Parts: sequence; structure tokens; C-alpha cells
Amino acid sequence: MNLLHANDRPGAYPASWYAATAIDHAPYPALKGEETADVCVIGAGYTGLSAALHLAQRGYRVIVVEAQRVGFGASGRNGGQVGSGQRLEQDALEKMVGKDDARRLWGLAEDAKALVQSLITDHTIDCGYKPGVAHADWTAKQVAHSHAYAEKLHRDYGYDLIETLDRDAMQALVGSRAYQGGVLDRGAGHLHPLNFALGLAHAATGAGAQIYERSEVHHIDEGATLTIRTQNGQVKAAHVVLACNGYLGGLNRKVAARVMPINNFIIATEPLGERASGIIARDVAVADSKFVVNYFRLSADKRLLFGGGETYGYRFPSDIRATVRKPMLEVFPQLADARIDHAWGGTLAITINRMACFLRPAPNILSASGYSGHGVALATLAGQVIAEAVAGQSERFDVLARVKTPAFPGGTALRNPLLALAMTWYSLRDRIGI
Repeated sequence: MNLLHANDRPGAYPASWYAATAIDHAPYPALKGEETADVCVIGAGYTGLSAALHLAQRGYRVIVVEAQRVGFGASGRNGGQVGSGQRLEQDALEKMVGKDDARRLWGLAEDAKALVQSLITDHTIDCGYKPGVAHADWTAKQVAHSHAYAEKLHRDYGYDLIETLDRDAMQALVGSRAYQGGVLDRGAGHLHPLNFALGLAHAATGAGAQIYERSEVHHIDEGATLTIRTQNGQVKAAHVVLACNGYLGGLNRKVAARVMPINNFIIATEPLGERASGIIARDVAVADSKFVVNYFRLSADKRLLFGGGETYGYRFPSDIRATVRKPMLEVFPQLADARIDHAWGGTLAITINRMACFLRPAPNILSASGYSGHGVALATLAGQVIAEAVAGQSERFDVLARVKTPAFPGGTALRNPLLALAMTWYSLRDRIGI
């Protein structure tokens, strides 16, 4: 089964709050006939759109082919959090890649946040960016870890934008008795993810890139000149950028062995009005310490956007509202009477070690994916560093590619059942508080 068609109507965004509040955007045409390009980008999410923009600004002839719509996948459905650092904490990275590369990875993550903000400013992208992301801990042990990590970042990396919160301070910020403390990162932020993607697309086409929607790639003929084939057309190009993330399918086995699609879900309540300040007192986003993370924020019209729950097959659950309402009420039992106006799912991609997978599957093919829930900023940066690598400036791409992402045991055939077994164990740990 193809994830591009498993849960969504062809060419239609899911019935999300994001789609309901998207900026005006006309559809792009489908690819018909033969085109030529210096670079063909497959996938019009953050990675692909950023790559297209930065390549076009360098003077390359760029064609983007998207199976559905711009921002159709995780880029247009996620929690909108622009987080600091990599998916793993710096002490884990120091052990994995050494202190020098760990410091480089921290610097790249800082570059990623700065890039998001500069693109919003430079291209006047109306996506409601706001600073502030809180990490909320369920146990006192987790609070101690969060506070110690904030001190490490200040001491070893000079990052002084994290405020430590004790139980009272956290519960003053987030109206839930579930959390025992945590931190507030003022250097992180949150935005409307679909509008950010649509803004990137507008910027890319303004720079000269061509975008084709409803143009699913079914095969790539490799060689010195690559041929990218869709049902009704083809692109001949010197380079290909694989920017498909969880929707890669069988386009490239080397990437697919390391990057696995999973599904995550979000609901939006009715507008909460005056009740909203009792849910989150400031206009910040929140992610908590569950292994399967709960993440939430208030929308511009004072709805609670709450994400939670994962599945590891192809199909979304039949009742997404019920799937996400359960963890929402664990955090906010006071919202038992709140109407749910929107519920949607999306497919993201993870790796075994939760670090993004940067690969050159062939000398003229570059790929970045598997952001593991940390992709708004990093995927945007990935497009920029891919553009640099195409131009022969591969230093930043090579730092990211040096972080090894092992293949899943058993390849694509066994990764889903093995991951489901592992996730069941971690979900049990969450429930019993280990």
C-alpha cells in the first residue's frame, strides 16, 4: 500500500485547522510531457521547497515534482514547533560523534532556527511565528534532568535562553496538575506549518523554480543524466534531491532501509475564549516528556491544538478524535466538555537513533529525511545545505551525513512490526512511570 494514497483524497489537504486557515494559494499545474532541469527535487515539503529556493537563488534551473499538493505531508500537518538543538540531546551526541562534531551539530541547529526566521522576514511569510517552547516533565526525576541539561547548554554551549521552571512555575504556565516542572526555551518558537510551506513555495517560484503538483514519481532512471518519471511526464536532470520523508515508498532502497514512516495525530478544540489563558497562560508551545510525546499550543483564535498518539501501520485509526482526546484529557481534564472541531493525521518519518538521515545514494542524488518529529527547522536547513552540496560546497552536508543512521533490522519488511513491539514497551514505561 502506498502512503500517498492510504488515508487522503487525491490532491486534497486533510480537514485540518491548518487547511481551514491557509493563506490564499492557487494550485500548481501537473507535469505533462518532457522537461529538463539542472536539479529535479522530488517532494514539496520543507526540505524540497527550501532546496528549490536556495538552488534557484544560485541560478540553477530547478523543477519540483510533488505527488499531491505543496505542504501535503508532514510539513503541512505538524505541531508547528521550531525547536532548538538536534533530536538527541548534546551529551548523547558528544558520545555518538565526539565533542567537535557535537558542537558543529549544535551550531547547525542554531543556523536552522535563524534560517526559518530570516525566510519568514525576507519573504513576508504570513505564518504567525511566535517565540517560546516549553518542555513539561511528568516526574521529578525528569525535571532534575531538564534543569541539569539547561545548565549544560549554558555552560558548554553558551546558550542562555532557557528558563528553568519548578512545579509551581510550570503549573502557572500550563494549567495542568500532571506536570512537575520543566523548562521554557525562549530561543525556540512555533508557527502555522502549512502557511510556512506555502510561503516557501511562493518564494521558490519567485526565485525561478517550477513546481508541479499531482505528479507522483514512480521511477528514477539513474546515470550521468537522471530521468524522473511520472504518469504523464518526465524530467531529465543532472541532479536529484529526494525530499520525500515518510512518503518515499520504493523510490530508493538505501534511504528506505534507514527511514521509517509513522503516523501521528492532532485535534483542534472549539475556540476556548476566556478559558484559554487557564490552559496555557502565555503564547508558547509545549511538548512533554512522554516517550510518545504530547505537544500542544493555542491557535490564533484560541483553540487548543493538541497532538498525541502514534500508529505504525499504513491506515489511520477510524476515530482520530477519540485517539487524541484521551491523552488530551489526561493533561487537561477540565476540557471534557470542549467540542472537537478538527481532527487529522499525518505521516512523518523516523530513524533508529532519531537523528535525521543525510545520504548520497548516488553521486548525483542527495537525500535528507527521517527528522523524527524535529523537522520544521532542520528540514528547512536541509534544503539549504543540499543546495550548497549541489554547488560543490558540501561541508555542512558532510557534518550531518557523518551521523550514521543504521538500517532497520530486517529492512523494510520487518521494521513496522519490530517498531510496534518496541513502542508498546515504551508506552508501558510511560504508563507505569519508569
